[in-house]
Amino acid sequence: MRHTLPIAPQFYVTAPQPCPYLEGRTERKLFTALQGDHAGKLNDSLSKQGFRRSQNVLYRPSCAECAACLSARIRVDDFKMSRSQRRVLNRNSDIVRDATSPWATEEQYDLFRSYLDTRHADGGMADMDIFEFAAMIEETPVRSRLVEYAIEDQGQRDLAAVCLTDVLDDGLSMVYSFYQSDQPRRSFGTYVILDHIRIAQEAGLPYVYLGYWVPGSEKMDYKSKFSALDIYYRGAWTPMKDAAAFRTDTHPLSADPIAEQVASIHLPDSLPTGG
Repeated sequence: MRHTLPIAPQFYVTAPQPCPYLEGRTERKLFTALQGDHAGKLNDSLSKQGFRRSQNVLYRPSCAECAACLSARIRVDDFKMSRSQRRVLNRNSDIVRDATSPWATEEQYDLFRSYLDTRHADGGMADMDIFEFAAMIEETPVRSRLVEYAIEDQGQRDLAAVCLTDVLDDGLSMVYSFYQSDQPRRSFGTYVILDHIRIAQEAGLPYVYLGYWVPGSEKMDYKSKFSALDIYYRGAWTPMKDAAAFRTDTHPLSADPIAEQVASIHLPDSLPTGG
């Protein structure tokens, strides 16, 4: 007798743990497995609803007393560079981009460790070893690319930044990026985003997904400095005109109950329900 496993995604919630962005708060995540032949369609659909990918999991913040983590994306056609962003491009005119299949190297890991030690020494990835790093880069059930940025000078190559990027049906999702943090004038983090906007323009893709913007968090504030920014706010993408307008979402009554959050998730019409 043949048995088939249910394919419709099941959603779960993590146990509360300290929030990495806002002091004194706890975080929970709503998540589902990303696997099978329809992983790409599920990733496309849930990314449009504020979810992010980590290896073979899609997750979205689902905190009991806070809704400050807001998914952000740039509308590529409407984006206008600021003067400071143009200066970033000019300062990095010697950068060479190389997009490859997601494959981890020791050179990448060395840059990753340096980045964590400098900027996120107390974060959840601080103890990640090279094997866990390789899993983060290589374990992807969807269409992903690893974009490397290097400074090339007289035959010498210096890896400056790396970004793991998913290719969605409506844009590029910057899953995780890291870079040299000892050259602040270079602003490598900003440069990588600007270059992804350029890649999306060349590919005719309308959006670049940046991950979560958290009002009140210095670590995440840089995302609000990009023009043509949409925020996934209360179930819909909303153009961000005033960053201060979103700060009320740290209020204890701003988060919907878990059951309501799950019930409001839309799945792709072509996704099998199993049998």
